[in-house]
Amino acid sequence: MGHQYKKKEKFCSKAFNFFATLIVAYFIGTQVIGAAGNNLKFVQISDVHFAKGEPNSSYKMLENSGELLSDAVVQVNASEGVDFVMFSGDMIDIPKRSQLMDFISIVKTINVPWYIAFGNHDVDFDGKFTKSDFLKIVGAHNLNFTETSPYYAFKPKKGFKVIVLDTMITSRVTANGEISAEQLAWLDEEVKKTPDNDVIVIFQHVPVVEPYSNEQHKLLNDTEVLKHLYNYSRPLIVLAGHYHGTKVIQDGNILFINSPALISYPNAFRIVNINSQKDKVIVDLYYKETSLKDVQTRSRLRVVFPGIFEGEDKDKTGTYELKK
Repeated sequence: MGHQYKKKEKFCSKAFNFFATLIVAYFIGTQVIGAAGNNLKFVQISDVHFAKGEPNSSYKMLENSGELLSDAVVQVNASEGVDFVMFSGDMIDIPKRSQLMDFISIVKTINVPWYIAFGNHDVDFDGKFTKSDFLKIVGAHNLNFTETSPYYAFKPKKGFKVIVLDTMITSRVTANGEISAEQLAWLDEEVKKTPDNDVIVIFQHVPVVEPYSNEQHKLLNDTEVLKHLYNYSRPLIVLAGHYHGTKVIQDGNILFINSPALISYPNAFRIVNINSQKDKVIVDLYYKETSLKDVQTRSRLRVVFPGIFEGEDKDKTGTYELKK
């Protein structure tokens, strides 16, 4: 009788351990799935300045623009888990349909959705090649892109919203940028209707916070735009290009990321991974240089202060934490 009791006790113990293991495995599995679901991974490629048939300028490797772009696309396609690619302005160097079509012939091989933000080189100032023209061409050759406005928003996955702003001035020839009052009002509404726990990522060409001072390139109403961003009182990741400089500036729960140019030294782009947790947002930055080292070496010789464009180690690869 005692022997049978011990066998029964042993059986019950094994059964308890088995079901306990299943329960633990279930909770671990749901946590892993939940963690994976809270991640957003994207690539930002800025200032491609694609220019087929054009000679090099003082600091832009225009003759190699197609090679540099193709190399970036190969690297993107070899990267695992990328949700989308954003070209943050100056996709082409000369605003012509033919140049945009040649640019698209390369980027259409990207194996994830790709989007664009306007740069000052992408459209002209006399109406021959407008933002509307640009958007129609991109939309006709990019099934994931259906936007008809130069500023727009989309949700790449649950828990994240991407907002693309248009900083371009087309009423006169200028490298300065500006965000209109109408667009800022739209931005306020987009942020307002976004759930508090969702992470907002903003892309624009001209940065709100300069990586280095340049009066001829700055955002003319930067102070006004900053007031809007700070009033939102939530984590924001704001990415830009335009200056060809690599710089990261954190101010409270806002992370301003200025990214390098593909066309000029350091001929690089970024991979960004964002993990949204209950009380914080973790942003991991990865710096990807071109594999065309001969082009990069020659490109470096064309700039007077390469360190300004290359940035410090913390501006390239690092982990940043924003509080919710």
